[in-house]
Amino acid sequence: MYSVVGVRFKKAGKIYYFDPLDFPIEKDHSVIVETARGIEYGKVVVGKKEVGEADVVLPLKKVIRIAGEADARVVEENKQAAKEAFTTCLNKIRDHGLKMKLVDVEFTFDRNKIIFYFTAEGRVDFRELVKDLAGIFRTRIELRQIGVRDEAKMLGGIGPCGRILCCSSWLGDFEPVSIKMAKDQSLSLNPTKISGLCGRLMCCLKYEHDNYESVKEELPSVGKIVITSLGEGKVVGINADSRSVHVQLFDIGKVRELQMDDVVIK
Repeated sequence: MYSVVGVRFKKAGKIYYFDPLDFPIEKDHSVIVETARGIEYGKVVVGKKEVGEADVVLPLKKVIRIAGEADARVVEENKQAAKEAFTTCLNKIRDHGLKMKLVDVEFTFDRNKIIFYFTAEGRVDFRELVKDLAGIFRTRIELRQIGVRDEAKMLGGIGPCGRILCCSSWLGDFEPVSIKMAKDQSLSLNPTKISGLCGRLMCCLKYEHDNYESVKEELPSVGKIVITSLGEGKVVGINADSRSVHVQLFDIGKVRELQMDDVVIK
């Protein structure tokens, strides 16, 4: 077993585990840790706990120290510097005539590296751009191409539901979403109805999918002939939320919504 703390570096970012050593670290503390990118500042979102070897990536990196006010000031200074770097990079992109959209700029805590996130329709030859930026900032430069879902996560916004995007507020990882999930939930397949701000299928289609799958195993499928208290009929629709079925009754030719307990497959 390993003693770890879970650290996030962005509001809705992934959680990474670190060895807390003997520091009195608690949830909501800020810490300085060593990562693959360099020295970083993060927030503890999972307090000390014991986990098995399968739950961590070895070798487990260690917490360097609990962050103080001076470290918080460095973070704010880096954010301001990132805004200035964003403008500088935009100008250089225009100078080189590159077909790419700059999304965000991020400094590592120790300023050992600057990461420029961008989107583009295809591959972009940005070698000359990197040379220019390295000459201006005198540090390591990384240009990272991201997808439209990652862009929405970084920029944020309001979803069709009227709430802040899940991906930018709490969703740590993207999970695969398929059109089958929309079909299983009897949703309109109109792309404008089931797509998020990123233009991809909404992440929330995944949330209720497992429930729909389990309920559908209990409910009769569409087209089945069933016997009900109102007579015999054919299933023309199901409602997983209310665990009910829509039955077209043969005797009266009308559709009625009936609870599962009132339906027997013939």
